[in-house]
Amino acid sequence: MRLSKMQQKNNLVHEDECIDDLQNGGLMLIQKKRGFKFGIDAVLLADFAKEPYAKRVLDLCTGTGIIAVLLAAKTAAPRIDAVEIQPEICDMARRSVEYNSIGDRVHIIEGDLKNAAELYGKNVFDKVTVNPPYMKAGAGIINKSDTKTISRHEVLCTLEDVIAVAASVMKTKGHFFMVHRPSRLADIIWLMRGHGLEPKRLRFVYPAAGKAANLMLIEGVKNGGSELKLMEPLYVYDSNGSYSEEIDKIYGRI
Repeated sequence: MRLSKMQQKNNLVHEDECIDDLQNGGLMLIQKKRGFKFGIDAVLLADFAKEPYAKRVLDLCTGTGIIAVLLAAKTAAPRIDAVEIQPEICDMARRSVEYNSIGDRVHIIEGDLKNAAELYGKNVFDKVTVNPPYMKAGAGIINKSDTKTISRHEVLCTLEDVIAVAASVMKTKGHFFMVHRPSRLADIIWLMRGHGLEPKRLRFVYPAAGKAANLMLIEGVKNGGSELKLMEPLYVYDSNGSYSEEIDKIYGRI
């Protein structure tokens, strides 16, 4: 008996997994019911990185593939590559791509991002995105086999690894986009400039007015001129405790 398309899709989702609606073009994402899940940082990065147009995009530390899948909805990029080192998470990301029938544009491979130049070649991408681990190695309790730890801590790659690799695989004048913690800003700018990625746009994300920023979005251009634009602050919640209008727009709710 031939299975319907919906039955075929449902067979891609394992018993310990669930499907989350990304509210963008009907796209869905497979995630663990209990495990590391994408947060607002990934959604904000995908929106921040939607311009300019790029023929070829690479997402490092892709995890469940959230940014690669969102970029497929938000951009017209004909090819979006993504790399993830954890086999189980990579498999889940690939199944999300198949579930959404976007395998003609989104290509996810299992591998170490530090080998990206060998995997893809140097100077080939117009745009590179990354939502890297935020915590320095040694900060907190580390379990190198735990997917949450790997996603949050610099266990398998460092901030410099990420920036150096991005610079090596990008074309001259290519665009680099990253989300990180404001506390790492000095390190980020120093490392970006050290690897030829000139910071061009910086935006701080605040939980609400009167609160300290807890995220930052930064764009750099490979071998670009030295001029940094500080963008308007982005507030997640308004004065009533509801999501701000801009956040609702980014999520596709309005």
